[in-house]
Amino acid sequence: MVYPDTFEGFAVHDTKKWSTVEKIEFKPKPFGPYDVDIKVEACGVCGSDVHTVTGGWEAPVLPVIVGHEIVGKVVKVGDKVTTLKVGDRAGVGAQIWSCLECEICKQGNETYCPKWVDTYNDAYPDGTRTYGGYSSHIRAHEHFAFPIPEKLNTLGVAPMLCAGITTYSPLVRNGAGPGKKVGVVGIGGLGHFAIMWAKALGCEVYVFSRSSKKKADALQLGADHFVATGEGENWNSDLKYKLDMIISTANSTKNFDFDAYAIMLKVHAKFIAVGLPEDQFQISGGTLLKNGCYIGSSHLGSRQEMIDMLNLAAEKGIESWYEAIAISKGGIKEALERCHDGDVKYRFTLSDYSKEFA
Repeated sequence: MVYPDTFEGFAVHDTKKWSTVEKIEFKPKPFGPYDVDIKVEACGVCGSDVHTVTGGWEAPVLPVIVGHEIVGKVVKVGDKVTTLKVGDRAGVGAQIWSCLECEICKQGNETYCPKWVDTYNDAYPDGTRTYGGYSSHIRAHEHFAFPIPEKLNTLGVAPMLCAGITTYSPLVRNGAGPGKKVGVVGIGGLGHFAIMWAKALGCEVYVFSRSSKKKADALQLGADHFVATGEGENWNSDLKYKLDMIISTANSTKNFDFDAYAIMLKVHAKFIAVGLPEDQFQISGGTLLKNGCYIGSSHLGSRQEMIDMLNLAAEKGIESWYEAIAISKGGIKEALERCHDGDVKYRFTLSDYSKEFA
């Protein structure tokens, strides 16, 4: 590797051997006046990484280097960069670029820009491929590189760059706050953040899980109520028409009773799905008529929302529940396979980058 012309990273070459990685060199996009280079120090392992390397969502362009919960030190800044300087600690999430010129971007909705570019397995307008955070460096437009508050631990904050913002943004955009009753479906990488954010924002938090095995965790994370949906009939009977919103982090549609969740919403309240199962939910139109509820989703969050979330975490002392694994061929294999099997509580963060990338 000859920085800044080439970076180095751990790439998957075959979706049939999706947890096997080999180190490769790659050329980043040409450095621009608004770009920053970050020497990676930590990267969270996201369920999206698994969906990508397995080809579960769609076949990736190989070789693919995943990872989009990135934290490191800024080592280079473009001439027009004003938000970061060399030596700062910064994070990069799941989006690396947008046009910043269209009406959508100008309205603070850059994560919905029709031209958005994902941090990995995507391409810039000039055709340059994007490679993620299982790498020595990441090059990003300053708009998508976020200053990390001093109080936050590098390993603990990394998962917030995707899982954190994915749950924070829909909460604040839909009025989460004191007096609101918020349901969270699922306790995992996304769900554990949704519980902490909702509680930090002042909501009354209801958590739904198939069994009681995560009840103690849910309560420790801040839940006010816990419902085991698979341990009895009529589990929702006392909650019909009670909730102001539901954030669903479910990663599977198997035996998912959408009707039972929807009827717990107040009239015209929202069911917001942020988990991305590989198969489809089954929804009946008749269910939606009962309370006129809305179904939606959310893609990441704006730059301002990211900054607000990080500041809230620093103020409230919020940190992901994570397990650190040193980055290496073996470490990545373990993290991907255990993430695939749900054997994590509740995020992995790859660490010790200096040992692999001189």
